[in-house]
Amino acid sequence: MAKRGGARTVGVPYRFHIPPGIFMNSLVPVADNSGAKVVRVIGVVGHASKTVHRRVPGAAVGDMAVVVVREGKPELRRQIFRAIVIRQKKPFRRADGTWVMFEDNAVVLTTPEGDPKGSEIHGPVAMEAALRWPTIANLASIVV
Repeated sequence: MAKRGGARTVGVPYRFHIPPGIFMNSLVPVADNSGAKVVRVIGVVGHASKTVHRRVPGAAVGDMAVVVVREGKPELRRQIFRAIVIRQKKPFRRADGTWVMFEDNAVVLTTPEGDPKGSEIHGPVAMEAALRWPTIANLASIVV
C-alpha cells in the first residue's frame, strides 16, 4: 500500500502544484540580456527519474530546464545551458485562490547553480520563481 500525504523533508517549504506550461522541444524566448534570443528545451532538471514511462517532461514556473540556444549571438548558438522558467501562458492557481497567467512563456539563462548569466531581466517575473531563486528576484524589475 502506498503512503498517503507524502512526507516532506525538514526545512524544505511546501510547493503548491503548478501545471507545466513548457515541454520538451518547446521554443521559448529568453527574457534577459545574456545574448540569447530563443532557446529550445531539451530536458527538465529533476524529471528524469520522477515521471511515467514515455511521458513528455514539462517545466512550470520556477523549474530549471536544460536548453540549447537556437537564436542569438554566434558564440552562444548551439551551446547547452540551464534556464529557469519565469513566465508561462498556461494558467495556474496560487494557494490563496487567485489564478495567474502571462502573455508569453519566458526563461532566464543561468549557471548550473542557478546564478543568472545576464545582468537584467525584461518583463515581469512570477512570484513562485522569485521565491525559489533569490538571485533572479534581485534582477527582476517587476514581481507578479
